[in-house]
Amino acid sequence: MTVTKDQILGWLKACAAEFAAQQDYLTDLDREIGDADHGLNMNRGFTKVMEKLPTFEAQPIGGIMKGVGMTLMSSIGGASGPLYGTFFIRAATSTASAEELDLAALIKMLEDGVAGVVMRGKAEHGDKTMCDVWWPVLQAAKEAKDAGSDITAALDKMVAAAEEGAKSTIPMQARKGRASYLGERSVGHQDAGATSSLIMIKALAATVSGS
Repeated sequence: MTVTKDQILGWLKACAAEFAAQQDYLTDLDREIGDADHGLNMNRGFTKVMEKLPTFEAQPIGGIMKGVGMTLMSSIGGASGPLYGTFFIRAATSTASAEELDLAALIKMLEDGVAGVVMRGKAEHGDKTMCDVWWPVLQAAKEAKDAGSDITAALDKMVAAAEEGAKSTIPMQARKGRASYLGERSVGHQDAGATSSLIMIKALAATVSGS
């Protein structure tokens, strides 16, 4: 079983739909410890991705990833644009000419993307960022691969890890970004970036499984 280019395109469309539907929810989360613009920014960015998609959707997966990243970079304000833009641009590295991805290639693509985010944002474990979702997701994916799981089963485990990762940010004190200025007052709130990453992972799993 593989993830096809059509499924990657479907994932991006699902992300756009989810960020439109969840705009207010993400904004409410961000209002507590941020600038109250994360939902607006993610919706704006993926709306622009949908507008631009016809110009690069015929390319291999790497070209699609790069196109998404460049679009997010140029259309999202604040930290989200550079971080998510970097995620997709770096995700293009290992998928340059790929038309489909097996589980190992999917993990490598996501791993490259997360490495780009870490490089850009200098995040560490427990900083209350999107990486506190992506790191356990990658760990779950690798464990599923080592256990011989297929992509659908691996994605189910990745979603479960993402849900736990997002919840784990609630008791954390933010050490990066706007929320870090609040010190202990950032404790008790789920990180908006971690939540938007959860939304993306859930959208990928749903697209691949056809649910």
